[in-house]
Amino acid sequence: MALINGYHHLTMSVDGAQEDFDFFTKTLGLKSVKKTVLFDGTTPVYHLYYGNAAGDPSTIVTTFPFRKPGIFGRRGTNQTKVIQLAVPPKSLDFWEDRLNKAGRKASRIERFGIRRVALEHPCGIPIELVAAENDTREPIIADGISAENGIKGIYGVGIAVFDKTSMDDFLTIGMGIEKLGEEASALKFKLPGSGPMASVEVLHEPNKPQGTWTLAGGTIHHLALNTGNEENQLKLKAHLEGLGFTDVSDQKDRNYFKSCYVRSPGGALFEIAWSVEKGWAVDEPEGKTGQTLVFPPWFEDRKAEMVAGLEKFEW
Repeated sequence: MALINGYHHLTMSVDGAQEDFDFFTKTLGLKSVKKTVLFDGTTPVYHLYYGNAAGDPSTIVTTFPFRKPGIFGRRGTNQTKVIQLAVPPKSLDFWEDRLNKAGRKASRIERFGIRRVALEHPCGIPIELVAAENDTREPIIADGISAENGIKGIYGVGIAVFDKTSMDDFLTIGMGIEKLGEEASALKFKLPGSGPMASVEVLHEPNKPQGTWTLAGGTIHHLALNTGNEENQLKLKAHLEGLGFTDVSDQKDRNYFKSCYVRSPGGALFEIAWSVEKGWAVDEPEGKTGQTLVFPPWFEDRKAEMVAGLEKFEW
Protein backbone atom coordinates (compact mmCIF):
# COMPACT_ATOMS: atom_id res chain seq x y z
CA MET A 1 0.00 0.00 0.00
CA ALA A 2 1.31 3.46 -0.90
CA LEU A 3 2.36 5.56 2.08
CA ILE A 4 2.20 8.88 0.22
CA ASN A 5 -0.63 10.56 -1.66
CA GLY A 6 0.77 13.27 -3.91
CA TYR A 7 2.32 16.51 -2.72
CA HIS A 8 1.73 18.39 0.51
CA HIS A 9 3.67 21.60 -0.31
CA LEU A 10 6.83 23.06 -1.90
CA THR A 11 9.18 25.49 -0.14
CA MET A 12 11.53 28.11 -1.58
CA SER A 13 13.97 30.58 -0.03
CA VAL A 14 13.52 33.90 -1.86
CA ASP A 15 14.74 37.51 -1.75
CA GLY A 16 12.28 40.30 -0.90
CA ALA A 17 8.98 39.70 0.91
CA GLN A 18 7.02 42.34 -1.03
CA GLU A 19 8.03 41.15 -4.50
CA ASP A 20 7.39 37.56 -3.46
CA PHE A 21 3.92 38.32 -2.05
CA ASP A 22 2.95 40.40 -5.10
CA PHE A 23 4.23 37.74 -7.51
CA PHE A 24 2.26 34.88 -5.97
CA THR A 25 -0.95 36.73 -5.07
CA LYS A 26 -1.20 39.28 -7.90
CA THR A 27 0.68 37.84 -10.89
CA LEU A 28 -0.14 34.15 -10.34
CA GLY A 29 -3.39 34.70 -8.41
CA LEU A 30 -2.73 32.37 -5.48
CA LYS A 31 -4.33 33.11 -2.12
CA SER A 32 -2.47 34.03 1.07
CA VAL A 33 -2.94 30.98 3.31
CA LYS A 34 -0.66 31.80 6.25
CA LYS A 35 1.78 34.51 7.33
CA THR A 36 4.09 33.33 10.07
CA VAL A 37 7.83 33.06 10.76
CA LEU A 38 10.62 30.54 10.33
CA PHE A 39 10.18 28.06 13.20
CA ASP A 40 13.85 26.96 13.27
CA GLY A 41 16.84 28.96 14.49
CA THR A 42 16.86 32.50 15.86
CA THR A 43 16.95 34.80 12.79
CA PRO A 44 13.62 36.65 12.24
CA VAL A 45 12.44 35.52 8.79
CA TYR A 46 8.89 35.35 7.44
CA HIS A 47 7.36 32.04 6.39
CA LEU A 48 4.67 32.85 3.81
CA TYR A 49 2.19 30.27 2.51
CA TYR A 50 0.22 30.51 -0.76
CA GLY A 51 -2.35 28.16 -2.30
CA ASN A 52 -6.05 27.80 -2.96
CA ALA A 53 -8.62 29.46 -0.68
CA ALA A 54 -8.92 26.38 1.53
CA GLY A 55 -5.16 25.84 1.75
CA ASP A 56 -5.54 22.26 0.56
CA PRO A 57 -2.48 19.99 0.45
CA SER A 58 -1.14 19.78 -3.13
CA THR A 59 -1.83 23.50 -3.73
CA ILE A 60 0.61 25.06 -1.24
CA VAL A 61 3.84 26.89 -2.11
CA THR A 62 5.72 28.42 0.82
CA THR A 63 8.57 30.93 0.93
CA PHE A 64 11.22 32.30 3.30
CA PRO A 65 12.24 35.86 2.24
CA PHE A 66 15.91 36.40 3.14
CA ARG A 67 16.53 39.95 1.88
CA LYS A 68 16.74 41.57 5.32
CA PRO A 69 19.18 39.06 6.88
CA GLY A 70 21.11 39.09 3.59
CA ILE A 71 21.55 35.32 3.28
CA PHE A 72 21.75 34.11 -0.31
CA GLY A 73 22.55 30.74 -1.85
CA ARG A 74 23.77 29.22 -5.11
CA ARG A 75 21.56 27.42 -7.60
CA GLY A 76 23.21 24.31 -9.00
CA THR A 77 23.09 20.54 -9.24
CA ASN A 78 22.23 18.08 -6.45
CA GLN A 79 19.38 20.40 -5.58
CA THR A 80 15.70 20.87 -6.47
CA LYS A 81 15.86 23.21 -9.45
CA VAL A 82 12.35 23.88 -10.80
CA ILE A 83 8.91 24.31 -9.23
CA GLN A 84 6.04 23.20 -11.49
CA LEU A 85 2.42 24.34 -11.16
CA ALA A 86 -0.51 22.77 -13.02
CA VAL A 87 -2.66 24.90 -15.33
CA PRO A 88 -5.47 24.05 -17.80
CA PRO A 89 -3.94 22.94 -21.13
CA LYS A 90 -5.70 25.69 -23.10
CA SER A 91 -4.42 28.43 -20.78
CA LEU A 92 -0.77 28.52 -21.92
CA ASP A 93 -1.34 31.42 -24.35
CA PHE A 94 -3.05 33.36 -21.57
CA TRP A 95 -0.19 32.81 -19.14
CA GLU A 96 2.58 33.56 -21.61
CA ASP A 97 0.87 36.85 -22.49
CA ARG A 98 -0.01 37.79 -18.88
CA LEU A 99 3.49 37.09 -17.56
CA ASN A 100 5.30 38.98 -20.31
CA LYS A 101 2.99 41.98 -19.85
CA ALA A 102 3.79 41.88 -16.11
CA GLY A 103 7.53 42.03 -16.88
CA ARG A 104 8.13 38.36 -16.04
CA LYS A 105 9.81 36.98 -19.17
CA ALA A 106 7.99 33.81 -20.18
CA SER A 107 8.47 31.34 -23.05
CA ARG A 108 7.17 27.97 -24.23
CA ILE A 109 9.12 24.77 -23.62
CA GLU A 110 8.30 21.05 -23.80
CA ARG A 111 9.59 18.05 -21.84
CA PHE A 112 8.30 14.47 -21.95
CA GLY A 113 5.84 15.65 -24.61
CA ILE A 114 4.16 17.99 -22.14
CA ARG A 115 3.86 21.69 -22.98
CA ARG A 116 4.83 24.33 -20.42
CA VAL A 117 5.38 28.05 -19.93
CA ALA A 118 8.80 28.67 -18.39
CA LEU A 119 9.42 31.76 -16.27
CA GLU A 120 11.39 32.87 -13.21
CA HIS A 121 10.38 33.98 -9.75
CA PRO A 122 11.59 37.56 -9.08
CA CYS A 123 14.60 36.07 -7.24
CA GLY A 124 15.51 33.92 -10.26
CA ILE A 125 14.19 30.48 -9.26
CA PRO A 126 12.84 28.65 -12.36
CA ILE A 127 9.09 27.98 -12.44
CA GLU A 128 7.07 26.07 -15.02
CA LEU A 129 3.32 26.31 -15.62
CA VAL A 130 2.52 22.85 -16.95
CA ALA A 131 -0.41 21.97 -19.23
CA ALA A 132 -1.98 19.33 -16.97
CA GLU A 133 -4.56 17.03 -18.55
CA ASN A 134 -7.38 15.60 -16.41
CA ASP A 135 -6.62 17.72 -13.34
CA THR A 136 -9.95 17.83 -11.50
CA ARG A 137 -8.91 20.32 -8.81
CA GLU A 138 -10.82 23.59 -8.83
CA PRO A 139 -8.87 26.46 -10.45
CA ILE A 140 -7.68 29.35 -8.30
CA ILE A 141 -9.57 32.42 -9.51
CA ALA A 142 -8.27 35.96 -8.99
CA ASP A 143 -8.51 39.44 -10.48
CA GLY A 144 -7.93 38.98 -14.23
CA ILE A 145 -7.63 35.18 -13.91
CA SER A 146 -10.78 33.25 -14.80
CA ALA A 147 -11.70 29.64 -14.07
CA GLU A 148 -10.58 28.72 -17.59
CA ASN A 149 -7.01 29.82 -16.80
CA GLY A 150 -6.54 29.49 -13.04
CA ILE A 151 -3.68 27.52 -11.51
CA LYS A 152 -4.84 24.18 -10.08
CA GLY A 153 -1.96 23.56 -7.65
CA ILE A 154 1.33 21.68 -7.65
CA TYR A 155 2.24 19.58 -10.69
CA GLY A 156 5.73 18.62 -9.57
CA VAL A 157 9.40 19.55 -9.39
CA GLY A 158 12.55 19.18 -11.42
CA ILE A 159 15.55 17.95 -9.44
CA ALA A 160 19.08 18.46 -10.82
CA VAL A 161 21.54 15.65 -9.97
CA PHE A 162 25.07 14.40 -10.63
CA ASP A 163 23.93 10.77 -10.55
CA LYS A 164 20.55 9.64 -11.91
CA THR A 165 20.86 6.03 -10.75
CA SER A 166 20.97 6.75 -7.03
CA MET A 167 17.91 8.99 -7.30
CA ASP A 168 16.07 6.33 -9.30
CA ASP A 169 16.59 3.84 -6.45
CA PHE A 170 15.63 6.35 -3.76
CA LEU A 171 12.38 7.34 -5.47
CA THR A 172 11.21 3.88 -6.53
CA ILE A 173 12.46 1.61 -3.71
CA GLY A 174 12.53 4.22 -0.96
CA MET A 175 9.49 6.37 -1.64
CA GLY A 176 7.36 3.96 -3.66
CA ILE A 177 7.16 6.31 -6.63
CA GLU A 178 6.54 4.89 -10.11
CA LYS A 179 9.08 5.50 -12.88
CA LEU A 180 7.32 6.52 -16.09
CA GLY A 181 10.19 6.90 -18.51
CA GLU A 182 13.36 8.58 -19.69
CA GLU A 183 13.98 11.33 -22.20
CA ALA A 184 17.49 12.43 -23.16
CA SER A 185 19.12 13.25 -19.82
CA ALA A 186 15.92 13.31 -17.73
CA LEU A 187 13.84 10.74 -15.83
CA LYS A 188 10.13 11.10 -15.05
CA PHE A 189 8.32 9.65 -12.03
CA LYS A 190 4.67 9.65 -10.94
CA LEU A 191 3.72 10.00 -7.28
CA PRO A 192 1.10 7.56 -5.99
CA GLY A 193 -2.28 8.95 -5.04
CA SER A 194 -5.91 9.16 -6.07
CA GLY A 195 -5.69 12.80 -7.12
CA PRO A 196 -4.32 14.47 -10.26
CA MET A 197 -1.00 13.60 -11.86
CA ALA A 198 1.88 14.53 -9.54
CA SER A 199 5.37 14.35 -10.98
CA VAL A 200 9.05 14.30 -10.09
CA GLU A 201 11.47 14.95 -12.95
CA VAL A 202 15.14 14.12 -12.42
CA LEU A 203 17.42 16.27 -14.60
CA HIS A 204 20.94 14.95 -15.17
CA GLU A 205 23.32 17.93 -14.78
CA PRO A 206 26.76 16.51 -13.86
CA ASN A 207 28.71 19.58 -14.97
CA LYS A 208 26.94 22.24 -12.91
CA PRO A 209 28.35 23.47 -9.56
CA GLN A 210 26.99 22.02 -6.32
CA GLY A 211 23.89 23.89 -5.21
CA THR A 212 23.32 25.28 -1.72
CA TRP A 213 21.54 23.00 0.77
CA THR A 214 21.06 25.50 3.60
CA LEU A 215 18.20 27.97 3.96
CA ALA A 216 19.44 30.71 1.64
CA GLY A 217 17.71 33.18 -0.67
CA GLY A 218 17.35 32.29 -4.35
CA THR A 219 17.10 28.51 -3.91
CA ILE A 220 14.43 25.82 -3.50
CA HIS A 221 14.74 24.33 -0.03
CA HIS A 222 12.53 21.22 -0.10
CA LEU A 223 9.57 19.36 -1.54
CA ALA A 224 7.00 17.90 0.84
CA LEU A 225 5.06 14.71 0.09
CA ASN A 226 1.72 14.06 1.77
CA THR A 227 1.44 10.94 3.96
CA GLY A 228 -2.10 11.86 5.01
CA ASN A 229 -1.63 10.76 8.61
CA GLU A 230 0.96 10.03 11.29
CA GLU A 231 0.85 6.27 10.88
CA ASN A 232 1.91 6.43 7.22
CA GLN A 233 4.55 9.02 8.02
CA LEU A 234 6.21 6.90 10.70
CA LYS A 235 5.98 3.74 8.56
CA LEU A 236 7.71 5.55 5.68
CA LYS A 237 10.35 6.98 8.03
CA ALA A 238 11.09 3.47 9.36
CA HIS A 239 11.17 2.05 5.80
CA LEU A 240 13.72 4.65 4.67
CA GLU A 241 15.89 4.09 7.72
CA GLY A 242 15.71 0.33 7.17
CA LEU A 243 17.04 0.80 3.63
CA GLY A 244 20.01 2.72 5.02
CA PHE A 245 18.75 6.25 4.42
CA THR A 246 19.59 7.16 8.01
CA ASP A 247 19.62 10.92 7.41
CA VAL A 248 15.93 11.12 8.39
CA SER A 249 14.94 13.69 11.01
CA ASP A 250 12.76 13.10 14.02
CA GLN A 251 9.19 14.33 13.65
CA LYS A 252 8.96 18.14 13.87
CA ASP A 253 5.91 20.11 14.93
CA ARG A 254 5.08 22.74 12.30
CA ASN A 255 1.88 23.79 14.13
CA TYR A 256 -0.31 23.20 11.06
CA PHE A 257 1.29 19.88 10.07
CA LYS A 258 3.88 17.39 11.32
CA SER A 259 7.08 16.79 9.34
CA CYS A 260 10.08 14.52 8.92
CA TYR A 261 12.93 15.38 6.55
CA VAL A 262 15.29 13.17 4.55
CA ARG A 263 18.23 14.19 2.36
CA SER A 264 18.03 12.20 -0.87
CA PRO A 265 21.21 10.75 -2.45
CA GLY A 266 20.67 13.21 -5.29
CA GLY A 267 20.96 16.08 -2.81
CA ALA A 268 17.38 17.37 -2.85
CA LEU A 269 15.73 17.62 0.57
CA PHE A 270 12.45 15.68 0.87
CA GLU A 271 9.85 16.19 3.58
CA ILE A 272 7.08 13.74 4.48
CA ALA A 273 4.19 15.58 6.09
CA TRP A 274 0.55 15.36 7.21
CA SER A 275 -1.87 18.12 8.22
CA VAL A 276 -3.17 18.27 11.80
CA GLU A 277 -6.93 18.27 12.44
CA LYS A 278 -7.58 22.04 12.46
CA GLY A 279 -4.86 22.78 9.92
CA TRP A 280 -4.49 26.49 9.14
CA ALA A 281 -7.32 27.33 11.56
CA VAL A 282 -5.21 26.40 14.61
CA ASP A 283 -4.45 30.08 15.22
CA GLU A 284 -6.82 32.03 12.90
CA PRO A 285 -10.57 31.80 12.21
CA GLU A 286 -11.46 29.17 9.62
CA GLY A 287 -12.01 30.77 6.22
CA LYS A 288 -10.00 33.85 7.23
CA THR A 289 -6.49 32.47 7.43
CA GLY A 290 -3.47 34.24 5.97
CA GLN A 291 -4.72 37.72 6.87
CA THR A 292 -2.60 38.41 9.96
CA LEU A 293 0.95 37.67 11.10
CA VAL A 294 0.85 34.78 13.58
CA PHE A 295 3.51 33.14 15.74
CA PRO A 296 3.77 29.61 17.13
CA PRO A 297 3.20 29.35 20.90
CA TRP A 298 6.92 28.82 21.57
CA PHE A 299 7.75 32.25 20.07
CA GLU A 300 5.17 34.27 22.01
CA ASP A 301 7.81 35.73 24.35
CA ARG A 302 9.95 36.87 21.36
CA LYS A 303 7.12 38.43 19.33
CA ALA A 304 8.16 42.08 19.64
CA GLU A 305 11.81 41.27 18.95
CA MET A 306 10.95 39.24 15.85
CA VAL A 307 8.54 41.81 14.42
CA ALA A 308 11.26 44.47 14.78
CA GLY A 309 13.66 42.26 12.83
CA LEU A 310 11.31 41.44 9.95
CA GLU A 311 11.22 43.19 6.58
CA LYS A 312 8.21 45.50 6.32
CA PHE A 313 5.79 44.85 3.48
CA GLU A 314 2.17 45.57 2.56
CA TRP A 315 -0.41 42.84 2.23
